[in-house]
Amino acid sequence: MPRFDDSDFGVEASPSAAAPRGSTNDTRSPGDRGSTGGQLPIPNVDNIVEVPATRSSISDAASFMHNLSLAPSSRDRRGSRNSFGTSLPIPRSPRVSRLSSVVPADVSRDILASQIQDMSKEKVAAAKNMAFAFDIDGVLAHGNHPIEEAKQALKMLNGDNELGIKIPYILLTNGGGKTEAARCQQLSEVLDCPISTDQFIQSHTPMQALSDYYETVLVCGGEGTKIREVAENYGFKNVVLPKDIQAWDPTVSPWGHFSEQDRNEAKPRDFSKIKFDAILVFADSRDYQTDFQIIMDLLLSEDGRLLTRAKDLAQGRIPIYFSQGDLIMPTDHKGPTRLTQGLYRISIEAQYKALTGLDLERVVYGKPEEATYKYADEVLRSWMEQIHNENTLPQNIYMVGDNPASDICGGNMHGWNTCLVRTGVFQGGDNDDTNPANFGVFPHVLEAVKAAVRKELGQEFKFKWNPKVNPVLHGNNASAIE
Repeated sequence: MPRFDDSDFGVEASPSAAAPRGSTNDTRSPGDRGSTGGQLPIPNVDNIVEVPATRSSISDAASFMHNLSLAPSSRDRRGSRNSFGTSLPIPRSPRVSRLSSVVPADVSRDILASQIQDMSKEKVAAAKNMAFAFDIDGVLAHGNHPIEEAKQALKMLNGDNELGIKIPYILLTNGGGKTEAARCQQLSEVLDCPISTDQFIQSHTPMQALSDYYETVLVCGGEGTKIREVAENYGFKNVVLPKDIQAWDPTVSPWGHFSEQDRNEAKPRDFSKIKFDAILVFADSRDYQTDFQIIMDLLLSEDGRLLTRAKDLAQGRIPIYFSQGDLIMPTDHKGPTRLTQGLYRISIEAQYKALTGLDLERVVYGKPEEATYKYADEVLRSWMEQIHNENTLPQNIYMVGDNPASDICGGNMHGWNTCLVRTGVFQGGDNDDTNPANFGVFPHVLEAVKAAVRKELGQEFKFKWNPKVNPVLHGNNASAIE
């Protein structure tokens, strides 16, 4: 394993990546800019925030092929899977919700809660100055099966507490493959509580910013053609799926699977005449053979054109983005955790290295990347404004996750309080050795939430609303607790 100095992990954005639009005379389209000098320059636009990478030019594949893959570590300051000093663009503000989180109001309860809150101003201020960020798989649910303690925790945060106040929380997942609206609708049913798109971040949600840079993109991952709807909702003008290319030329994937349903949903055309601007991996592949082959064809192509081969790959190639870098994930499977997109990415890096002798430059979103956590700050501010009419970022934010290498590592690096639970990936000892949770390890999410709330609001704080208490009759000694 190679040795690294601290300076290896503090790369600033390159001048070409960080320069705002208008600061140069470069009038090329995003797809024409390509890669030069060992970097992936990303043009800037007014409504985009760019977040510098925090690692040097070290390919995970290069390390993997010789010794071990370099893993994220908040303890060793290896908090990013990105290389080559590339900035990650994120939207400056969250998208507009298409899924209402409004629950029919209970007017009498709202009046009573308001009276109680008026008499407990210090606790109300503390409640508004804290927030939670929850991973989903392994924390709130296992697939479509809820973790029962999670339902209780969310109910309390939604107002079933002694103040009758909502304590802000967002869902921050490395999952994806569906639109935010579809996923929130599914989660609302699974968890038996309303989840709004305004408090929900998938691994590829911040990647909507890339629609300002690229027009024609190959988008990979997910079931069927659901990912096409995701990309089009983000504003990408010309979205191509691997199955579209396979329908145009079945020989592109010698052993790939292609069903009659695939044929009916595909949008074939003469792809030899189309120039691709970028490759976006939004979710786990359902047909590795086909996706691997087409991704490699484009990476080796001349200027993003299929059926061509670049004369000099070292001088530039089509950029590739991955929505997240987790190696494993919890599922319904009763055995060990399952492999996910991070190992898929390393496979592509290794293939590229074997075919060209070059390290693959790539950009990775998702946890633990700083860009995802900065976008989470944007979403939290917006959500605070919706539920409390205050566009501020709470000072005390608690990240509750089950994966030390993503949830905990990212939260630690971003200065959040981190809580590790034992209902998913982590099944270790007292804490994770490489990415230890700084607030503690808990058997499940409810215990983590209770510990955090009691720290901020006091040990006597109760987690059950009592509709029978009337503060007008009971005065300052009233307790809204059964």
